[in-house]
Amino acid sequence: MSIVLTPFARPRLFPKTPRANTIQDITPAEFVAHLNREPPLAVLPGYAPFCQLHVHRNWTRTRCLTVPITDDNRHLLRSGYEARNRDELPVLTRWFEGVMAPVADYLVVILYDRAQLAKEGEVIDGAWNWGIVGCLATSEPQDIPMAPITMMRNALGVAEGGSGVAIDRAAYQRSVDYWERHANWRAPA
Repeated sequence: MSIVLTPFARPRLFPKTPRANTIQDITPAEFVAHLNREPPLAVLPGYAPFCQLHVHRNWTRTRCLTVPITDDNRHLLRSGYEARNRDELPVLTRWFEGVMAPVADYLVVILYDRAQLAKEGEVIDGAWNWGIVGCLATSEPQDIPMAPITMMRNALGVAEGGSGVAIDRAAYQRSVDYWERHANWRAPA
């Protein structure tokens, strides 16, 4: 198996100005080399046949992606309309400010196969089978439910930044259950 970092994932995981809530301690090339060299602890099915999740023990200082919402931190939740890139419409998102997540125990790498990436316009040169589209930093060796808005964007299709996969109502409800109790976080300014 060969894995590459997609142009979509690169600025999200390795921004030009590093942030405390992105991949830490390594370069994009070192990250990809590690994934190609070290077999995952587990391979989990993704939300569609073209998606796989590779679970790796965290070898960096990358922090967990989400933080549980409690009575003590609820006042630190913020929200706003944001797009993941220039080509997508902004959607309502929420996050913590002033909260620092613990270092993750696992990195769950989200991979799409070559055919799906080509369908979504992510054409990458070279011989590879899978492209990294995201990475979940977690305390458990499992995925975090996809956010409800991401499921909706996927259902809208490739033209709107999604994958074209219809919403699975049961998966959507599991997502809502999780995201009602958790939020992403941003490093203090």
